[in-house]
Amino acid sequence: MEVGQRIRELRERAGFTQNGLAEWAGVSQTHLRRVELGQQDITVGQLGLVCDGLGVTLSEFFNVAEEQETLSDVSAKLTPKQRQLLLDFLKSI
Repeated sequence: MEVGQRIRELRERAGFTQNGLAEWAGVSQTHLRRVELGQQDITVGQLGLVCDGLGVTLSEFFNVAEEQETLSDVSAKLTPKQRQLLLDFLKSI
């Protein structure tokens, strides 16, 4: 998930308007809208303020459960050769 999409998802879940969250974070509503649309980047400092307004930590912001994969999920997508290389690596550690 893109940063802007995640901001929008959490903003809507928290019941914020773009303008309300932008005021809280100290950014313009135009900037926040462009970030949500993927047209502009956001600094880590600004993202931290947005997260404060949304009531989440930066760690929670980036921890999207649906995007996390298990080792089984990953290995199922590998070619046989890649699976063997992964197995050899795991045995070495």
